Amino acid sequence: VEEFGPQRVVDTPITEAGFTGLAIGAAMAGLQPIVELMTMNFGIVALDQIVNNAAKIRYMSGGQLSVPIVIRGPGSAAHQLGAQHSQSLEAWFCHVPGLKVVAPSTPRDAKGLLKSAIRDQNPVIFIEAQLLYGTKGEVTEGEYTIPLGQAEVKREGEHCTLISHGKTVLIALQVAEALEQEGIRVEVVDLRTIRPMDVET
Repeated sequence: VEEFGPQRVVDTPITEAGFTGLAIGAAMAGLQPIVELMTMNFGIVALDQIVNNAAKIRYMSGGQLSVPIVIRGPGSAAHQLGAQHSQSLEAWFCHVPGLKVVAPSTPRDAKGLLKSAIRDQNPVIFIEAQLLYGTKGEVTEGEYTIPLGQAEVKREGEHCTLISHGKTVLIALQVAEALEQEGIRVEVVDLRTIRPMDVET
């Protein structure tokens, strides 16, 4: 708030349906808001706003209105946060027409995909695996984006392919490393964007 002011950084009460609805209205009015959920599980409280408004307004307005909004937050399992804070809701969001769903696995991907999500004219659900928050990795300096809907082959292989996203990409890479000791070369594909899914890759 000190750096950017209260017009750009809005600290709200913990009322997910309220501040998500406010951000959807701001997006319709020409802004590009980023909604930060304390945990993606709290997106359930705002599901009506996300599913029936953010995802549908462009279609229902015949393309006259768009909702360039990013709804981001930590998701999936974590350490001792309780069952209601440890769900993987990607499949729910992926089944909603009008939403894009992103789940990065590395710091570099998180930066490049988030920049693309912010610039997209559609609502984007940006799920950050909670167990990745302590991950360190190279991040390209300067300006760069990673296109939404473009998977990446994180490891070449020829015997089988593991396809994953988010935290499980690192597990898949560990498995591939172990199997290589047995002469099995496993390809690892990181979806990065779950919807739209890069089926070609």
